[in-house]
Amino acid sequence: MTRFRVAILTVSDTAAKDSSLDKSGPAIQEIFSTDGRDNAFEIVKITIVPDDENAISQWVKSMSETGTCDWILTTGGTGFSTRDRTPEAIARLIDRPAPGLIHLLMSTSIQYTPLAALSRPVAGTIGNTLVTTLPGSPKAVRENLGALFPVIEHALDLIIGGSGNAVHKSLGVDERAPAQTLLTRAESNWDASVNGTNAPVHVRHHLDEPATPTAPGPATVLHRNHNHHHHNHHHRASSPHLKHLSHDPTASVASRHRMSPYPIISFEEAMRIIFKRCKTLGVETRKVDRTLPGHVLAEDVYAPQNVPKTQTTNVDGYALRSDQGPAPYDVITPVVHSLSHRLPVDAIMRVNTGAPIPYGTNAVIMVEDTKLLSTIKNELSEDVEEGRVDTLAWVKAGENIRNAGSDVMRGEKVGEMGEIITTCGGEIGTLAFVGRNEINVFRKPVVALLSTGNEIMDIGAAAPDDSSVTEQWSGIYDTNRPSLQAALEGLGYTVIDLGIVADTVDAHVKALKDGLGKADLLLTTGGSSMGASDLLKPVIERRLSGTVHFGRVSIKPGKPTTFATIPVPSTNANESSGKTELSELYKPMFALPGNPASALVTFWIFVVPALRRMGGYPKERCSLPRTKVLVNLFCQSQQAVELITCSRILKLNEELPLDPRNEFHRVFIRCTSDGLTAFSTGGQRSSRVASLAGANGLVVLPKKEEGRTSLEKGTYADAVVIGELHM
Repeated sequence: MTRFRVAILTVSDTAAKDSSLDKSGPAIQEIFSTDGRDNAFEIVKITIVPDDENAISQWVKSMSETGTCDWILTTGGTGFSTRDRTPEAIARLIDRPAPGLIHLLMSTSIQYTPLAALSRPVAGTIGNTLVTTLPGSPKAVRENLGALFPVIEHALDLIIGGSGNAVHKSLGVDERAPAQTLLTRAESNWDASVNGTNAPVHVRHHLDEPATPTAPGPATVLHRNHNHHHHNHHHRASSPHLKHLSHDPTASVASRHRMSPYPIISFEEAMRIIFKRCKTLGVETRKVDRTLPGHVLAEDVYAPQNVPKTQTTNVDGYALRSDQGPAPYDVITPVVHSLSHRLPVDAIMRVNTGAPIPYGTNAVIMVEDTKLLSTIKNELSEDVEEGRVDTLAWVKAGENIRNAGSDVMRGEKVGEMGEIITTCGGEIGTLAFVGRNEINVFRKPVVALLSTGNEIMDIGAAAPDDSSVTEQWSGIYDTNRPSLQAALEGLGYTVIDLGIVADTVDAHVKALKDGLGKADLLLTTGGSSMGASDLLKPVIERRLSGTVHFGRVSIKPGKPTTFATIPVPSTNANESSGKTELSELYKPMFALPGNPASALVTFWIFVVPALRRMGGYPKERCSLPRTKVLVNLFCQSQQAVELITCSRILKLNEELPLDPRNEFHRVFIRCTSDGLTAFSTGGQRSSRVASLAGANGLVVLPKKEEGRTSLEKGTYADAVVIGELHM
């Protein structure tokens, strides 16, 4: 049984100052702990913020985008008071409003009091998180939750990608677990729709469809709806959801598709689907060390103690009293004099930067403001220690001293959930600075990587001698696995290398199952296009009961890029019963094109954002950064850029032609006197991996459209930054 994660936010100026005044937050907690609801829900976060629109919005945004919870409940701030800003703070974040839930809340509340008409509830989803606002009174909270509980579990199940089996079963609808049952019913519904009958069409909730189907005929199905008593879902349905679009790999090669049956979708639609399907992984505790960069904080971090703990010096010098003016003094050290004892009146103590200040002193004079008068010698007459020094300046009380807590106060927030730990060192330094040697972070996904195709060979293998084998081998070494593994490991991800998979169904099934059992995400190259031996889509749909969410994208290179999710058995421990329950987990899979340049480009624009999303990155930080660059095709004498093509420099005066698809043009981005300027890497053929050698960016060329067929000279364009910028 799934336990949904709930976060509770109390919005109140008074409760933010004194948490004991919060009545509605504890009321919500009490309600969730009764009637066995703790079996279905787990409260993972409880917070109080004042009636401040930005504070409310930032907290809700952080909780939803990090995937920390499935349901956010706010209480308070929904009325007409001048400080009631909860609806405004949350409404701007909502992706999909839920007017039905708002109607349910309002109709329920008005049954108890007409004053409920003055409430302004908000409900809807932010990504895969449901947000519901409740009034601020405990009584209204109980009434509203009582109305929500009969429907909320089904809603949450659908939002996080579930099938809604429990509700379907209670309504007499077959459970969806057996793939063949679903397929048989779907195929009969498809036949009925083609024949013009009104047989009910029931579409799986967790499948995606493009906003505008582009393939004619069977690729488009009329809109329908199905009813669960008073619970209506309206679905846009297309044939991938009703029957397999992939070809039957056991059938004759003559029966394969001549045109792809998968609708071609936009880059933006593909990213929407990826972010919807890729779930943030769980939380783990890790050591604060060099392996931490790339992880995302899964907790707010507070300083457990003052830093520094006591008064310390911030220079190398001598601790003394501020009333000790310039004069000769004996030098003592902590080795011979305890810090807790007052210094003799004619002595000063040598201290190093960061050392605690001895009792009775209140200032430090820098070593540069002193003069050595004598030394202490050993039995060999060698200088071993300072004897007396002359201080040359007055110092004021507190000079060169850091007070306790002057850097960080105990309880001060030094790290926020959702913060990315970078390789720059600042975040790790901060954690170490406050004494944290372990930290809770979101787990980074493990990637299973494989290449497909009889025509490629591992670079580590010797070229075949047998003539029969040589005839099948085209002299192509597997480029994709080594390059993708290097990129992944360079980003800090663990990679499981599954090797090269032969072009047989059994080999594909075995390798993919192996990867599903060991990794969080499958990454394959080749076998996703229209070849007779391109088996990935058929294996995903027909042998692994997976769902192909999209099979073509309107980009260049990378049109055959495929994204799917595949169900795998998962076990969950039920804390209340102590039993282990079997459930289903969907793991994402990317099948990238086999051409090397296509594989690397689509890796950076699709796979990296998915990996970041799974690792807890905030949604706006998942995609690689973009910047404006000058794409200037004039010659150097005109203060512009030359395009480098192959082995020679070609001064171009013509414009750059555009493609009907968005094109990601491989470039060198350099800092020039004109700002960031993009140099082409040359020939952009999808098989030419050399076009990515040294490339640190991808210029995003717009689609060709009426009135614009080329990129004008001196144009600024967006570029995706995939590597370090150079001068």
